[in-house]
Amino acid sequence: MKNAILLVLSLIFSVSPCLRGGLQYAHAAGTRNLTLDQALSIAMSKNRDIEKAREYARYVQGRYIEERAAALPQLSLNGGASLAMDESQKALIGAAARQYSRTADISLTQPLFTWGKVGAAIRAATVGLKTADEQLRLYRQAAYRDVVAAFYDILLARELNRLAVENLAQKKRHLDEARRKFTAGVATDYDILAAEVAVENARPDVIRSANSIRTACEKLRYLLALEGEPIDVAGSLDSVIQQPRSYPEALATARSKRPELADAKLRIGIYDELVTIAAADNKPRLDLKGSAGWHWLDVTGMGQGQGINENGVAWNVGVYLTFPFFDGFRTSGRVTQARSDLHTRQIEESKLLDSVALEVRDAGNAVREAAEIVQALTGTVKQAERLLQMAEKGYEYGVKIRLEVDDAQLNLVLARSNLARAQRDYRVAQVSYEWAMGVAGE
Repeated sequence: MKNAILLVLSLIFSVSPCLRGGLQYAHAAGTRNLTLDQALSIAMSKNRDIEKAREYARYVQGRYIEERAAALPQLSLNGGASLAMDESQKALIGAAARQYSRTADISLTQPLFTWGKVGAAIRAATVGLKTADEQLRLYRQAAYRDVVAAFYDILLARELNRLAVENLAQKKRHLDEARRKFTAGVATDYDILAAEVAVENARPDVIRSANSIRTACEKLRYLLALEGEPIDVAGSLDSVIQQPRSYPEALATARSKRPELADAKLRIGIYDELVTIAAADNKPRLDLKGSAGWHWLDVTGMGQGQGINENGVAWNVGVYLTFPFFDGFRTSGRVTQARSDLHTRQIEESKLLDSVALEVRDAGNAVREAAEIVQALTGTVKQAERLLQMAEKGYEYGVKIRLEVDDAQLNLVLARSNLARAQRDYRVAQVSYEWAMGVAGE
C-alpha cells in the first residue's frame, strides 16, 4: 500500500510543472515561468481583446479620413469619345452630318456651404478617434483584472493541491501507525480499516486540486494568447493588508477615470452631431463645380466636300445652389430618429453612472470583507497547527483517540484552505476595486 501511494503521487507530479504545487522543483524544458509583472506585460501586447481594440482604432482613423474628405476638393479625370449622325440637319446644311467628338477633362467639385453638415460629420469623426482610445483603455484594464485573477487562481489551486497532498500523507502515516499498533496488539482490525478508508477518501482531493491547477493554467494561457506554450507562475498569496479608499473618494475617481463613462460622454457628442447632420438634409447648400480639358470635334457630310475638324481648350466653372425645400417630411423623420438616439444615449449614461456606483460600493465591500477574513484566519491556522501536534502526540502515547486526531487534521486543512482562499480573494478584490475605479494597471 505504501509503494502504491508513492507511485500515485509521483505520477501526479510528473505530468506538468503546473501540477507540482508549491514545492521546489526544476522547470521542464520549454516551460515559461512567469511572474505577475511578466504575465501582465505579455497580456498588454498579445491579449486578443486588446488587439481588437487596436484594430478598432485603425477603423475609426479610416472613418475620420472618410468624413474629412467631404470638406476637401474632389478631382476626377474624365474622358470620352462619341459618334453621332443626325439626318434632321439636312434642312440646314443640305446633307446628313456625322459628328465624331472626343473629350479629356479634369473636373472639380468643392462644397462651399452645407448648413453645417460637413463640419458636423468631421467633428463626429474626430470624437470617434477619442472613443477608440477609451476602448483601448477599457480592454487594457479588463485584461489586467482578468490576468491578475487567473494568476492568483493558479497560486490558490497549487496551495490547495499542496494541502491535499499533505493530508493524504498524514492519512498514510496514520495507517502505518495503526498497522504498527495492530502488530503490537494494541489496535484492532477496525482501526486499520478506518485508516485505509481515510487514505482512500483523501485521494480525490489530490486529483481534483491537480486538475484545478491545469484548468487555471489553461485560462491564463488563453488570456495571454500563448497557444500551445506550457507556462508556470512564480509568486505568493501572502499579502499586506491595506486600508482601501473610502466610498466617496473611490466613486469620485471612478466618475473621472472609468473608460466606459468617458466613452459614453464621447458617444453622446457624436449623436448630437448626427442631429445636426440629419437637420441639414433639407437646407440650402452651395457647391463650386468646374472642369477644364481638351476637346476634339470632327463633322463630315456637310456637302460639297466641306467639313469641320477642330480641337482646343474647353473649360467651365460655376457656383450651384441646391435647396430641397420639401422632401415629403423625410428629413423631419430622420431628425426625430437622431434626437431619439441622442436621448437614449443620455439615458444609458445615467444608467451606467448608477451601475458604476453600485460596482464601486460592492468592490469596496469585497476588499474589506476579504481583509477581515485574512486577519481572522491567520491566527486560526496557528491554533489548528498546535492542536494537531497535541492530538498526534496524545494518540501516539494512547491518551487520545483516533477521532480526535482526525478532527484536528480536518480543522487544520480547513483553516489553511480557507486562509489561502481568503488571501486569493483579497488580492483579486483589490484589483477588482481598482478596476471599478478605472485605475487598474495605471
